[in-house]
Amino acid sequence: MALLTLLLTALGLAADCFAVAVSGSIAMRTPTRAGVMRTALAFGLAQFIMPLAGWAAGKGFVDVVSSYDHWVAFGLLALVGAHMLHESFESEGKEEVSSDITRGFRLALLAVATSIDSLAVGLSLAFLDAPILFSATIIGVVAFAVTVGGFALGSKLGDIAGRRARLVGGLILIAIGVKIVLEHTLL
Repeated sequence: MALLTLLLTALGLAADCFAVAVSGSIAMRTPTRAGVMRTALAFGLAQFIMPLAGWAAGKGFVDVVSSYDHWVAFGLLALVGAHMLHESFESEGKEEVSSDITRGFRLALLAVATSIDSLAVGLSLAFLDAPILFSATIIGVVAFAVTVGGFALGSKLGDIAGRRARLVGGLILIAIGVKIVLEHTLL
């Protein structure tokens, strides 16, 4: 696989990481540097591990998972997005409620949800006889960088979104999930 093709593939896989980082930082408004790095590391690591798992698992496992992986990704994103929507309405008239996507169970769910497509890419890399460790590393590093960029952009947008930032962030996460399902069921 040519380096340019690998980089474009990595950017495509990292698009969801970018969108989640933007929506998460919109909702958080002022994410900490540690939180951004923790999220970028989790997303990058998940994007690194999933192609390795797909490559190692072989065609049988990916064929089973590929028939519903988009529903798993949608479910995870919708769950976190719905929780953020709930928080946006619950926080009216109250002190700030945390919409921190940079730690705990939310971070783990989002890391898995944004990297499920990488599993199938790992299988494809096995068929192409591509160097899996190099390829997975590029995919992970690109996801890390794109996530950091998403947080930078989202922080600026969060200032603009103001009070409804959690609502916007939650709707974006749900929209990403819907996009994933539509791509897998209509195309």
